[in-house]
Amino acid sequence: MGKITGFLEFDRKVESYQDVDKRVKNYKEFTVPMKEKELKEQGARCMDCGIPFCHSGCPLGNLIPDFNDAVYRGKWEKAAGILHSTNNFPEFTGRLCPAPCEEACVLGINEDPVSIENIEKNIVETAFEKGWIIAQPPATRTEKKVAIIGSGPAGLAAAQQLNRAGHTVTVFERDEKPGGLLRYGIPDFKMEKHVIDRRLKVLEEEGIEFKCSVHVGVDVNAEELKNDFDAVVLCGGATVRRNLPIKGSNLKGVVQAMDFLPQNNRRVDGVKKFENEILATDKDVIVIGGGDTGSDCIGTSIRHGAKSVSNFEIMPMATEERPAGQPWPFWPMRLRTSSSHKEGAERFFSISTKEFIGDKDGNLKGLITAEVEWIKQAGQRPILKEVEGTEKEWKCELALLAMGFTGSEMTIAEQLGLEADARTNIRAYENNYMTNVPGVFVAGDQRRGQSLIVWAISEGRQAAYHIDTFLMGESYLPFKGEGDLPRV
Repeated sequence: MGKITGFLEFDRKVESYQDVDKRVKNYKEFTVPMKEKELKEQGARCMDCGIPFCHSGCPLGNLIPDFNDAVYRGKWEKAAGILHSTNNFPEFTGRLCPAPCEEACVLGINEDPVSIENIEKNIVETAFEKGWIIAQPPATRTEKKVAIIGSGPAGLAAAQQLNRAGHTVTVFERDEKPGGLLRYGIPDFKMEKHVIDRRLKVLEEEGIEFKCSVHVGVDVNAEELKNDFDAVVLCGGATVRRNLPIKGSNLKGVVQAMDFLPQNNRRVDGVKKFENEILATDKDVIVIGGGDTGSDCIGTSIRHGAKSVSNFEIMPMATEERPAGQPWPFWPMRLRTSSSHKEGAERFFSISTKEFIGDKDGNLKGLITAEVEWIKQAGQRPILKEVEGTEKEWKCELALLAMGFTGSEMTIAEQLGLEADARTNIRAYENNYMTNVPGVFVAGDQRRGQSLIVWAISEGRQAAYHIDTFLMGESYLPFKGEGDLPRV
């Protein structure tokens, strides 16, 4: 795979960024593409591993050494076929995935890993540019109809796979446009929405029908939908936000990240007026939560023109190196600094928000925090303890709660009589993704809880295989570890 001595000759390189002063003035993507020669050199770094652990690090089981080798040899169309054989939407993962494959790269044991994600993105962008990605509708149709509820990455992946099997697929989406959190959640500066529209055009040309602004469970009873289709797939995500139940949490200016971010997506898309407009302009902003959603709030607030942006994380500051208890090839909980963090936010760790402070009109004007420490106990979960004498008052007119999600909404589950676990994830049999109700399947975050985009695509693909088997008695769709016939 690649050049035998490539990893000795070439250092890791990824796309650079536009200067901060330039990129924060708009919502465009700001990566600077690499030259083809540089990309070939990065493909050349892929070692001829005895066992390519990147396969297992990737939830999709992408054939990473194979497409790296094709890139190194300049065979871009072949690389695109290999990549699409396991991943329906590499243009999404190539921009948004945290790349667990790179943490499992054998070269990463003692050197910088191969820049897999960046290579993946450039493969698919080259394929679109060259016109290699075209609609491939099935040659024949079955008489089976499948309803997919939710048009995020899990729903879209399941839809394309089931459509390839010849079934008639209808995707229901409660928002005005398809894409789920890809469209209404992920900031445009991380992925411009024409990237979604470009792929949706292909899916529609392949015969998939999208019905937007249809809220299943509200506008349409889920039981009625079940009666109209041969199978129903729930891909609605884990959308119940985690709250911060402290004094003052009802003040104006205490806002959930998933109210703030989707509104800005719509603003960038041309929507002019909102019932409750949320802007960070000229405000002292504090983002509570140190994950990807918190980072997205930081970058968006800075582009609004916030006076200051601070980021609170209740966990201790991690190390930049792999922690001793999380050996290769496992995913390490190391310190990760995003492009948004580098745009002007100040980060604080081991800090807990105790109270929001309001003015006489009910507007947020500040908050109170305390430093915390985590007390470790053998065989037990760490205990959170406040450090005495560390209370501090902060000026704040906008607090954005980016603390993750606790599970899925239960309206559809209740209408269909579906079982759920303690975290309100819809229960499904691990080996076939079917719920306790025959013909009703679940995939993605709605089944496994809040997770990564790459897991959502994997779940959609895996579920499609089992749904096809349920409908037809057998399936020729690929499942993880097999790959598909090379196709773009």
